[in-house]
Amino acid sequence: MDAWGSDQEVGDEIVMLADGNGTFTRAVGLEFDASGSGLGERSRRYAAVIDDGVVTALMVESAGGLNVSSAESVLASL
Repeated sequence: MDAWGSDQEVGDEIVMLADGNGTFTRAVGLEFDASGSGLGERSRRYAAVIDDGVVTALMVESAGGLNVSSAESVLASL
């Protein structure tokens, strides 16, 4: 996440966070089981806007999409 944030030059404007253990993903109910494809438990694709610890926007993609969670879409929706 740090490398991605550096590449995108977000500086201190955005805190880039990962969910390596899937704790947040499970808490918001966005996990799915891809064991049939050999991938195990995975996260659906989504973008979350979190302000002072409160999720103020959650944009969840339909299967295989990259429409609502792209940076452009998220910024346009705010």
